Amino acid sequence: MSEKIKPFVKWAGGKGSLIPQLNNFYPYELKNGIIERYIEPFVGGGAVLIDILQKYDIQEVYAFDINIDLINSYNVIKCNVEELINNLKQMETEYLQLGQEERKKYFYNIRNEYNNYELEENEQNIQRAAQFIYLNRTCFNGLYRVNKNGKFNVPIGSYKNPTICDEENLRQLSQLVQNVQFQYGDYSRSMEYVTENTFVYFDPPYRPLNVTSGFTSYTKEDFNDDNQRELATFYGELNERNAKLMLSNSNPKNINKEDTFFDNIYQGFNINQIQASRMINANSNGRGKISEILVTNYNM
Repeated sequence: MSEKIKPFVKWAGGKGSLIPQLNNFYPYELKNGIIERYIEPFVGGGAVLIDILQKYDIQEVYAFDINIDLINSYNVIKCNVEELINNLKQMETEYLQLGQEERKKYFYNIRNEYNNYELEENEQNIQRAAQFIYLNRTCFNGLYRVNKNGKFNVPIGSYKNPTICDEENLRQLSQLVQNVQFQYGDYSRSMEYVTENTFVYFDPPYRPLNVTSGFTSYTKEDFNDDNQRELATFYGELNERNAKLMLSNSNPKNINKEDTFFDNIYQGFNINQIQASRMINANSNGRGKISEILVTNYNM
């Protein structure tokens, strides 16, 4: 690999900027070649997946997500990257030569076409993956968000010269993920693959620090406190299989020092803190270094 591979899509809560800190919490068994299987039940943009695949030789890798378009795109990158690149190149050429008003028409035509088609679970659709990437690269703030009906509803962004087709990164990513099984489904589908000598990294939708910071709608289903508790129960079940587990989430003590939500549901596990730059309220003055938690079932 000639240069560092990047996630192909911008994703809410992406871990790219946190990789150096997360590295410090990877289990000893991963760093020393004992781990045979790696699993991500919430793959999202895949920053941690990409980091681990570039650094360690893992025999089996499984990645899951409840966003069917995201999984379709990963599988297209894995199996049909050259056709995907050709589609994206054409869209990039067409889009960049348009004026501002024509770009709006082009964007909303693609968005409407995207929203009027539903993927089947095991379908692999190259055009759909190209539209998914195009919308992510040209929409406002590169944000993937859907409404309650599952329709992508982000407006057009104001980028002058967006990179719609990052072909070298796509080719290198395709090469990197040849050993990964990408599956559509929620985190519980990962259960059957978890054994001893497995490392599982959970990156669920974060528990909101306050009302305005909440962002859980990368699918039409929200992820509330009951879902967080169910995930903690699942985490405990995997712990009984002697797998190595690491989970990211927000730290409510940034806002309320007395909020022990995660202390309670992950009682008995190690709750570590890392520093992240996040928006903690609607005002831009709320952006700054805050802590996030990393729950591990092993000591560092």
